[in-house]
Amino acid sequence: MSEGVDRAMRVLELLAREPAQLGAVAADLGVHKSTALRLLQTLESGGFARRSDGGWAIGLRLIDLAQQALDSLDVRAVAHPHLAALGRECGHTVHLAQLVDDDLVYVDKIEARGQVRMYSRIGRTAPLHASGVGKVVLAYGPESRLTRLVEGAELRAYTPATICDPAALRAELATVAKQGWAADDGEFEALVTCVAAPVRQAGGSVTAAVSVTAPTVVATLADLRRLLPRLLATTQQISRDLGWSAQ
Repeated sequence: MSEGVDRAMRVLELLAREPAQLGAVAADLGVHKSTALRLLQTLESGGFARRSDGGWAIGLRLIDLAQQALDSLDVRAVAHPHLAALGRECGHTVHLAQLVDDDLVYVDKIEARGQVRMYSRIGRTAPLHASGVGKVVLAYGPESRLTRLVEGAELRAYTPATICDPAALRAELATVAKQGWAADDGEFEALVTCVAAPVRQAGGSVTAAVSVTAPTVVATLADLRRLLPRLLATTQQISRDLGWSAQ
């Protein structure tokens, strides 16, 4: 990769996390401040960086491009009004996650009413083996995907509840496929639980899922399971809007 492009990407990743002073940018790149300044000025001229309180922040042009990229995902555009309605009814956080290449990415999120915000955010990835949305996508996906994404890699333990044994995970996924929904009871984040259901494309394939999530102090897994009829009705309607027919 071109050294200049590599440096620009590193700067954008740094600024996306938080605004930074010139010295911090130079230190992160391992270059002189004058070199870092020229790079920042180039990014600024394209709208990818901007000056902020004596430092530098991510540019509005990049934010706009990211929004356009999200909007280009058809599932998100179709699903959003249904997600909003589900969020209004249940009051908990609602996520839409979609498989993009080999990563499961949160592409939309409806915040809970009057609760602590979830760690998740649009653009962040979800672990396939340790999240409700991930288990749904794996359970309804082809065997080749399961082998490549799960058995071909280490199953990281995010919490003591994470399923890290391939055989145990396969058994869990078989249950998910049979019952039509998945649960995450503190497997990705301790003291956070969710239920998730599949979104089908016109041909029936599942590359996206919707979840209802809450801290366990607000709602237990038993509480969220009572919302399953509404969640399943939502994902089925989104699937129909995408052209899927149960027949």
